[in-house]
Amino acid sequence: MHAPVPPSAITQARKDFDELVRDVRAELHRYCARMTGSVVDGEDVLQDALAKAFYTLDGAGSAVNTRAWLFRIAHNKCIDFLRRYDRRFGEPLDEHPALADDGIPLESREVAELALPHYLRITALQRSCVILKDVVGYSLADLSELLDMSIPAIKGALHRGREALREGASAAHDAQQPLDPEQRRLLAQYVELFNGRNFDALADLLAEDVRLELVGRASSRGRVAVGSYYSNYEKITGWRVEAGFVDGRPALIGFDGDGASAAASAGAPPTPTFFVLVQWREGQIRRIRDYRYARHTIELAVIATATGDASRPRSEPS
Repeated sequence: MHAPVPPSAITQARKDFDELVRDVRAELHRYCARMTGSVVDGEDVLQDALAKAFYTLDGAGSAVNTRAWLFRIAHNKCIDFLRRYDRRFGEPLDEHPALADDGIPLESREVAELALPHYLRITALQRSCVILKDVVGYSLADLSELLDMSIPAIKGALHRGREALREGASAAHDAQQPLDPEQRRLLAQYVELFNGRNFDALADLLAEDVRLELVGRASSRGRVAVGSYYSNYEKITGWRVEAGFVDGRPALIGFDGDGASAAASAGAPPTPTFFVLVQWREGQIRRIRDYRYARHTIELAVIATATGDASRPRSEPS
């Protein structure tokens, strides 16, 4: 019988793993977000992928190419997600006839201007090929190995995917669905209490079975445990939130003090730095998902205020 692994060893192993994937994590999220069409779904898929990678790391072998290995796991998790999506919405995971020419690659400007919903207009196979080739920078040989496809078939998927993305790039975005009156009231209440630093009142709104996820950092459950979440915000000055949308989902858009000060000094409007998703039940907070420790998620997000003023995703770091 194997001796139980002490918690301290598990904690240290997790820290070592986080350091191993730190430099590639944001890049993996950009891939998953484009594949799923959502920064939120992309982060969920990525967390599943990283969990699998953590628990299978010992069997990966010392000579493994860590970046390629992680992308393969993330890709497979995306396909699992999309197959469930396929059954619900009928999107085909199709194959493509072989072509000798894969067309003209997307330029970095075109990639930066494409919002996530555009990628959902092409098939999953086209999407994967275009993202891995034109965004991530994989070679055709890399794609052939990762996707287990012939290079001519990959060229066919690339050609059609690039054409479809360019044709749809100028199409108008779907109209933002307005908040219903109760959603608007609850978000406005949260904004007023948070910005007024009335964190005791926010803690009073927590349901007994409330769940908190600090995405990429920690999670907790229950009113007492989650109450300390607001105590931590109380120690920070200059932070505020606004009611709005992230990729069409009702959300609280966060601005930190340093970012707001830098924007004010430059005479520019402040840039959102994180977001929070809150779910309610009968006027009480039943779930909080706070992305302030996963700031890479906001790079590709389409942010809109509750009044409908939208901002495009920011350009990605090179």
